[in-house]
Amino acid sequence: MSGSLIAFRWELLKLAAQKRTWLGVATAAIGPIIYLLLELAQGPPGAPLAENLGHTGVAFSLVVFKLIAVIGPAVIAALVAGDIVAGEDSDGTLKTILTRSLGRSEVLLGKVWALFVYLAFAMTVFFLVSTIGGLLAWGFHPLINISGVRISALHALLLDVPALALYCLPVLSIACFGVFLSVATRQSVAAVGGTVIYAMALQGVAVIHAISGVDPYLLTNQLTAWHALFESPFHIGPILRAIWVSIVFALPPLIAALVIFNRRDVAV
Repeated sequence: MSGSLIAFRWELLKLAAQKRTWLGVATAAIGPIIYLLLELAQGPPGAPLAENLGHTGVAFSLVVFKLIAVIGPAVIAALVAGDIVAGEDSDGTLKTILTRSLGRSEVLLGKVWALFVYLAFAMTVFFLVSTIGGLLAWGFHPLINISGVRISALHALLLDVPALALYCLPVLSIACFGVFLSVATRQSVAAVGGTVIYAMALQGVAVIHAISGVDPYLLTNQLTAWHALFESPFHIGPILRAIWVSIVFALPPLIAALVIFNRRDVAV
């Protein structure tokens, strides 16, 4: 674990120095502003809590969550996850990293932790920009939740935080697949594009009626688990399901990435 923390610190410094990292953060910040302008021009869309737009701004970030579905966060995740190992391969710096007194698993796990921190930061920026924009546009007023129950603005704003955390879980799982592609393909472009295609494929599978029985257990459907926080009465089932389904989807690609990375031949 101590070796992973060393790799984690170095990876954070590397990410902070890359333009690709800040491109993802800028995308997370600009996206809500674009949606805000569209909402002001066209009126609220047909999404959960969207009827509150125009009356209160505390729900705006959650409405945008629904509208961007899986593609928005998948692109942000892919920009870094797809490059996190493949970029080292193409630049020839991977062999330099592996000469340090760290195991390969420690190096890769450090990269994964740094990736998770980056995604949490990007999604937090997204949340703050959209929330501030919504409050400036429509004010800090009570909200009507999905069940039609009126809740205070402060209560709704406090619920936004665990809602963001729940939304991030399947995004992190998609990022884990991006890490696997980055390790397996050794090509940043292939890994970034493959991660986005993977997310789109998951979303496509979710609309196939023939497998509607497994809909609750599909990864992309966990992006709406936060709805449970805004329903009366509250049900914890969707939240617990989002946690374990996200873990189930995340572990296989991570394990595969570790196996491939540990067995890889790298000239040093």
